Amino acid sequence: MGLLVTLDYLAVFIFALTGALAASRAQLDLVGFLFIASLTAVGGGTVRDLLLNRDTVFWIAAPWMIGTACAAAVLVFFTAHLLESRRRTLDWLDAGALAVAVPAGTGVALAMGQSPAVVVMMGMATGAFGGLMRDVVCNEVPMVLRQGELYLSAAFFGALTALGLIWLGLGMQTALLGCAAATFLLRAGSMRFGWRLPVYKPRPPRA
Repeated sequence: MGLLVTLDYLAVFIFALTGALAASRAQLDLVGFLFIASLTAVGGGTVRDLLLNRDTVFWIAAPWMIGTACAAAVLVFFTAHLLESRRRTLDWLDAGALAVAVPAGTGVALAMGQSPAVVVMMGMATGAFGGLMRDVVCNEVPMVLRQGELYLSAAFFGALTALGLIWLGLGMQTALLGCAAATFLLRAGSMRFGWRLPVYKPRPPRA
């Protein structure tokens, strides 16, 4: 459980940085930074915990997680102007956050003895919902909807990697590290090398 708490803290901090960067692009005030950073930081984990019916949502059980998100927001508020490209920095930080949040959600579901399908869905939900909320509130095209990019797909295959490693008899820690590595490599490959999955292309109806 110590590993899962550590993953949650890392996901909160890195996702909060991305939320604050989005707030800087929207030119919000400090309170706006705090709100967007906190929403992004805990959004995915909150959805996960509500769906799994955990006794207490993770950040209510550990309120310092909100403090962590707020610290990240303040940091970005005073330093974002130093970045050459806030959009590119946001994208790469989001890739890192995804690679931490997916194993966090996957690990929680595994620890609760959930079925493989639920494990995969919880990994994807934990990784995707915070960023989705951030982008919708900031009036940006959500990363999960960028045409053909590996985002949800990276989360999906990352969670599957964890299940595969568990099936091979490896421990939880190794499985979650493998999940993180697979998620980040796929997301980074999509951003850096243009890796894509085929997308649906409508065809005109036959006469």
